Amino acid sequence: MSGLLLYCRGGFETECAREAESYAFELGIDTEAEALPGGGAVFLPLPEEAADELAALPFFRWVFARQCLRVIGHVGNLPERDRTGPIALAVPPAAYCELWLEAADTEAGKPLLPFCRKFAPYLEKALIERKVKLGSPRGPRLHVFFTDKQTAWLATSEPGNASPWPQGIPRLRFPHEAPSRSTMKLAEAIHVFLDQQDQQRYLKQGLRVVDLGAAPGGWTWQFASRGLKVTAVDNGRMDKKLMAEYDVTHVQDDGFRYRPVKPVDWMVCDMVEQPARIAQLVAKWLAEGWCRRSIFNLKLPMKKRYEEYLRCKALIQDTLRKAKVPYRLRFKQLYHDREEVTGYLERRE
Repeated sequence: MSGLLLYCRGGFETECAREAESYAFELGIDTEAEALPGGGAVFLPLPEEAADELAALPFFRWVFARQCLRVIGHVGNLPERDRTGPIALAVPPAAYCELWLEAADTEAGKPLLPFCRKFAPYLEKALIERKVKLGSPRGPRLHVFFTDKQTAWLATSEPGNASPWPQGIPRLRFPHEAPSRSTMKLAEAIHVFLDQQDQQRYLKQGLRVVDLGAAPGGWTWQFASRGLKVTAVDNGRMDKKLMAEYDVTHVQDDGFRYRPVKPVDWMVCDMVEQPARIAQLVAKWLAEGWCRRSIFNLKLPMKKRYEEYLRCKALIQDTLRKAKVPYRLRFKQLYHDREEVTGYLERRE
């Protein structure tokens, strides 16, 4: 069995499959991805060479996949009294940096997580007895993904080109000082779109930020707590504690009408609005030189979500090409997103 195993948000298997199929089509391969039982994961069958090539695709290009793995085996009908034996026999005897046992982040998958934790040391022992080396600093990561207690998918990932978190889910703590839980979405976006060097350069104290649709201040808090100067634009009320403790200016205005007096370093936007309007707004801010970078959220419709994502992406690209503005654009459906995707747009010199 050869192909890719992709983790995704439950309910977005179709979008993940469409994305995977489009990448395969770019290689000249017409294949059909299938959602695994229980949801939250998709298998894309591919020839060996094509699977290797797509597994090497830069991970940041995947939008709806939380994790992208190269399938190396599949084991079914695992006996209850000896699951370790068949799995250990199916794993190629090679050197791996670590072993992750996982299940989908769905109602069907969550009950399997305690089983994975309990089963892990037994499987690790069986693998070592089979001359499988674990802890190699340069080896791939070995994943064992359970759809139920009788079925396991075996796959690998390259740590430098994959999600660094089990299940592709970041482990972030909610800061109780933040005014709303929406702050987690921006916190995750910062981790996903900016590496440590970028965070030090672009989130420096004193940089200026405009937050469109800011109330009550969940996204504003992420910047203000780092020492950035934030203009929070919203006709709604901002959190009183946030306004009292940080360098935040509240402007009561419509996010679509507001224009900065002078260019700012960041514009961020989490307004509940038609995604195409948000895409056009973000593109205009960058094209006009009103900001250098933006993190924004697109609320996708219930139907044709993948098509709407592609449409919004094209709107941004077309606007900036016509304006002859060099840019970098990325999208990701974050763990803290719901029926939405988050985008990062940067004006490049």
